[in-house]
Amino acid sequence: MDSKELDSKELLEVVLPGTVEPEGLELRHRAVPTPGPGQIVVRVEATGVSFAEQQMRRGRYYDQPPFPFVPGYDLVGTVLTAGTGVASGLVGRRVAALVKVGGWASHVLLDAADAVPVPDGIDAAEAETLVVNGITAWQMLHRKARVRDGGTILVHGANGGVGTVLVQLARAAGLKVIGTASPRHHETLRALGVLPVDYTKDVPAQVRELAPGGVDAVFDHLGGRSVTDSWRLLAPGGTLVSYGSATTRDDTGSKQWPVLKILGRVWLWNALPNGRHAYFFNVWAGRALSKDRFRSRLRADLTEVFGALGRGEVTARIAARLPLTEVAEAMRLAESGTVAGKVVLVPEA
Repeated sequence: MDSKELDSKELLEVVLPGTVEPEGLELRHRAVPTPGPGQIVVRVEATGVSFAEQQMRRGRYYDQPPFPFVPGYDLVGTVLTAGTGVASGLVGRRVAALVKVGGWASHVLLDAADAVPVPDGIDAAEAETLVVNGITAWQMLHRKARVRDGGTILVHGANGGVGTVLVQLARAAGLKVIGTASPRHHETLRALGVLPVDYTKDVPAQVRELAPGGVDAVFDHLGGRSVTDSWRLLAPGGTLVSYGSATTRDDTGSKQWPVLKILGRVWLWNALPNGRHAYFFNVWAGRALSKDRFRSRLRADLTEVFGALGRGEVTARIAARLPLTEVAEAMRLAESGTVAGKVVLVPEA
């Protein structure tokens, strides 16, 4: 089927039917939806495999929908059609969107207000690597930690999707960056101006050698014991930003409990009179209270990230581009821990 027929007649999407191995993901065809008032249909050019989908496959993402559903946290594509009330100039424009689920498809129906224009000259796959990863990194660094120029931060998983963007944004902001990773990624981190730390060894001891007085901020996606170690590494006035529980990905039991434990620790630490601060970062925070404010902030921050890409302050690190039909291989590659950057799914490849 050629692309024109696909645009006009049917879409292809990936369905997660339950807690399955990557080969258990299903491909499904159905009609391309018709946009209603204020809606658009985006022909997806790139979507990605993030840690969220890895957790969802195991039933471990703390607020995932019931099975079956279409995964896909973010996407970049071209607006194909628009409903009434949508500016006509949006049709034909390349846009990005944060959707949490539904992105692993050839076409996606969105509210037009959720689409963020992608600047001309930016490749779709490159832009895709910076949607959820870029928003997360930018907001944690500039809206939560707010470290002054010349400060020192610690980034766990500095070679990962969020970590790679975060360290580059931090270096552009004049910060000294310590980053944890396996030794095979240390040269890459050094090239980015990062002081690498071997996560397979005693991380707190290594960090204290590099920052004897503590660090001004720690960005921790690991959860578990790492969150406590991260808190103890803070200098006076420092900030801990926790944004996940990666170490519990393969655990069984309640998927909410690891997050609730982190939230409990954050509440306790913030109650202590020690001058330090802790946050549990959720990119969706505030959306339920004010959708308009959430969208405005998302648009502003993602525009800043795309601007940093355009200035060369951030590079788009693509680990691999695979067709949507090879989603099982893409998932296995992303979960292998052997790649740097983001695995991108290209529906029309």
